[in-house]
Amino acid sequence: MLPNTGKLAGCTVFITGASRGIGKAIALKAAKDGANIVIAAKTTQAHPRLPGTIYTAAEEIEAAGGKALPCIVDVRDEQQISNAVEKAVEKFGGIDILVNNASAISLTNTLETPTKRVDLMMNVNTRGTYLTSKACIPYLKKSKVAHILNLSPPLNLNPLWFKQHCAYTIAKYGMSMCVLGMAEEFKGEIAVNALWPKTGHSLLPDMFLDEYPDPVTKKTESHGAVPELKGEKPQSPAEQRSGAVEETFRIVKDSLTDDIVKATQAVFQFELSGEDGGTWFLDLKNKSGNVGYGEPSDHADVVMSMSTDDFVKMFSGKLKPTMAFMSGKLKIKGNMALAVKLEKLMNQLQAKL
Repeated sequence: MLPNTGKLAGCTVFITGASRGIGKAIALKAAKDGANIVIAAKTTQAHPRLPGTIYTAAEEIEAAGGKALPCIVDVRDEQQISNAVEKAVEKFGGIDILVNNASAISLTNTLETPTKRVDLMMNVNTRGTYLTSKACIPYLKKSKVAHILNLSPPLNLNPLWFKQHCAYTIAKYGMSMCVLGMAEEFKGEIAVNALWPKTGHSLLPDMFLDEYPDPVTKKTESHGAVPELKGEKPQSPAEQRSGAVEETFRIVKDSLTDDIVKATQAVFQFELSGEDGGTWFLDLKNKSGNVGYGEPSDHADVVMSMSTDDFVKMFSGKLKPTMAFMSGKLKIKGNMALAVKLEKLMNQLQAKL
């Protein structure tokens, strides 16, 4: 078998939170080049809803062409970080690249964020990034390709990014400030940069990027326009509001399939204010799915609160869920990952609304 001659061949990459998600994706990409990957994460047993452990990730990395060292690391624990760094140096001879990917998130406002959750975000995001960098830097200084890469956003001081989740923004910006400070501190020795990928999911915001509201959304919002249902004659705003929510849910119900229910596996509850409002549900977990007025029979995985007008606009594609969420028009409680799954159904419905 020919030796791997990729750009990262032989390089040792220390990645926090590499057992799943973006961290694992980076690890697998580097593995294809023939890199040595240190999987520094705390998942040793598979989660029912989040598959993947440091050991399964190691198997995938080896299969992709790299070498793997799974290490149990909670970045809140300085000793665990130090132990993993020592093991990496002992096994691979040094560390060339550090990827600070481990992160905790809670998109909740100040009064809804428990102190325990604030501490978690600060300790994992900011403190964990700082301590892991500190532990790796002595070895990075010895590398010819030394690099630190933090998965953190641009330092955007637009109040929009603080309004709905102040604690999370502070914690993520701490990672970005590590980039700013360490890039200057170790200039000429270690390259320090940040990477902030776009998600492509409108319900999961491309946080901290001022790409919206676009002119169309601004115009719609400023004039309070209410979307028309295709195939119907224009109606007055009052007439449109009176049955638009019910009609939207009717179309949703007609669009449900077993495949959608199987792929989503979630119950959504909508708390709508204004005319034709109240509590509605969308069950994409049981049998062939169902919608209706009132609370669902099963506990809701996600609760979304907004006005009836904004609800109809969002489902018909005339209000971006991202903008609705970030501006406070849409409030989401529960599992954000499941909230994202609703986007696929919304995209299908937009052709019918």
